[in-house]
Amino acid sequence: MNAISLTWHPEGAFHHVGFVVASIPNSVQGFASMLQADWDGQVFHDPNQGVRVTFLKSRRAGDPLWELVEPADEQSPVCSFAAKGDGLHHVCYVVDNIEQALADARALGAIVTRQPMPAVAFGGRRIAWIYTRNRLLIEYLER
Repeated sequence: MNAISLTWHPEGAFHHVGFVVASIPNSVQGFASMLQADWDGQVFHDPNQGVRVTFLKSRRAGDPLWELVEPADEQSPVCSFAAKGDGLHHVCYVVDNIEQALADARALGAIVTRQPMPAVAFGGRRIAWIYTRNRLLIEYLER
């Protein structure tokens, strides 16, 4: 399998779809097979977010990445989500100006749930999280 470059960007700003799973090792092959995606075997532990993540790259050009998110411990913000079973968690968009993206989201009634912070999986590039009025969790990834 080819290594997945996390500096790779799908066409447009839609970067990835995040799924919470109880265990990356127990889930990744099933996801890779069903999504017709490649996995490079890399798992990132991010203590700032209390999770471990890995990415799968679709074999279809233009598709976003797929992220599997596993709780790192019992204090992880996704622990209760994982206990309910695997499922869709968030979508992620690449933004040029993370502060402006947050201001625009607030103006539309979204709640900023996590202020910008560096993310291990993205080489320290900052991410932030919002929750929209229609209950969608969105991650912004700074270009």
